[in-house]
Amino acid sequence: MNRDKERYVFESSPVLRAIVSLALPSVFGQIILVIYNMADTYFVGLTDSDEMITAVTVCMPAFMFLSAIANLFGIGGASVVSRMLGRGKLEESRMASSFAFWGCVFTAGFYSLGTFLFADVFVDLLGGTNAAIHPLAKEYLLIAVAAGGVVTATNTLLSHLIRAEGRSLQASLGIVIGGLCNIAFDPLFMFVILPRGNEVLGAALATMLSNVVTLIYYAIFILTHRRNLILSIRPGRGMFKNGIPRDVIAIGIPACLMTLCENISYAILEKLMSSYDEAALQAGIGVAKKVNMLAHSVVRGMAQGVLPLIGYNYASGNRTRMRRVVRYSAAISLIVSLFCMGAGLLFSHQLIGIFIDAGSASHGYGAAFLRILCIGAPFSAWAYTVISFFQATGHMEKSLVLALLRKGILDIPLMFVLNRFFNHYGLVSATPIADVVCCVTAAILFFVFLARHGHDKFVAKDV
Repeated sequence: MNRDKERYVFESSPVLRAIVSLALPSVFGQIILVIYNMADTYFVGLTDSDEMITAVTVCMPAFMFLSAIANLFGIGGASVVSRMLGRGKLEESRMASSFAFWGCVFTAGFYSLGTFLFADVFVDLLGGTNAAIHPLAKEYLLIAVAAGGVVTATNTLLSHLIRAEGRSLQASLGIVIGGLCNIAFDPLFMFVILPRGNEVLGAALATMLSNVVTLIYYAIFILTHRRNLILSIRPGRGMFKNGIPRDVIAIGIPACLMTLCENISYAILEKLMSSYDEAALQAGIGVAKKVNMLAHSVVRGMAQGVLPLIGYNYASGNRTRMRRVVRYSAAISLIVSLFCMGAGLLFSHQLIGIFIDAGSASHGYGAAFLRILCIGAPFSAWAYTVISFFQATGHMEKSLVLALLRKGILDIPLMFVLNRFFNHYGLVSATPIADVVCCVTAAILFFVFLARHGHDKFVAKDV
């Protein structure tokens, strides 16, 4: 097995070049992921139906919960794999990837079965209680989540595991292929194949089938490169030895909870917004959240791209290189998020207008909500960088604290309080306020950690 190229990227190449080679494909893949998530909203928005737009957006938390499952095993597995590689333990790396794969498949399958059996309950909890919205949202949920859930979660998992061994381009290519397919399938199913009035069903079918295409790509890649890959999906007793399940799950829990709490937070936001019984409000916040996801996609892609690089150098003891990776990647994320914040503040009406006709009530609400949400982008960028750093280095407690602080502990109680005193605008303001508090806490934990553990400590590798 020849891994000289990957070893060079992890150990010897200039830091900025290593970041670009690992993070750029990941960032691009995350941007495509957001764009194809927006594609459903864009094409459904062409119907000029607030009910259809809301039906798609209220299902977003249920769909994104699949990412929580994938991150539990994917980020946990990627962290363990990269640190094992840093210590030269190749067989343990293979077993960790195998445990992560099967754990993700079975967990996603259980969740998808639950959404099928209790679809009406899920839709109501997500804020789809309106009689005109409920059947449309249920339709989307059954196809995109219940039928396509295992495939969707497995794709995300495989992208993490392939990236963990330094093949970021190949990992991100699968996401790009799926995204482009979804963008192509959306208008085909919504406006050509299915009769008018079935646009939500068409969007769901496009999403599911695009994920099937992505899984086919990953299957072909794994089969054709199996002799040179650390990644293994072959089950065996070794999956449960050497503390592999404990380490994968312990590191994956903060990543899972962060995504899960994001979904719970969004669901509560939708639920509280639905209490005003105005579809325009729900449509506006749904679109504003998706537009605001663009800044987060860059930060998320950067963090996921450099996670293996940080984990590898932390485990091998090259803490100087590790610190430089964090410094450069954080600076890039902050610059991009500041740019996105400026665009959101200055061009909110134009950005929302891509999805909703100008002059409508939902357009006005969406523009106002976007201006509020985008303020938190640079603060969230730094917080997410530090959370990913602690995931990469195996420090579950710190990443867990920050993950829950960012989504869950602060923003959910703030929603109820601010909603009571400042109506729906206060409700949306809870998100950037929580981002600011989490950012400050992340800075304190990070610099204290570096003072104690940021010095070089080279370790012998098992070869």
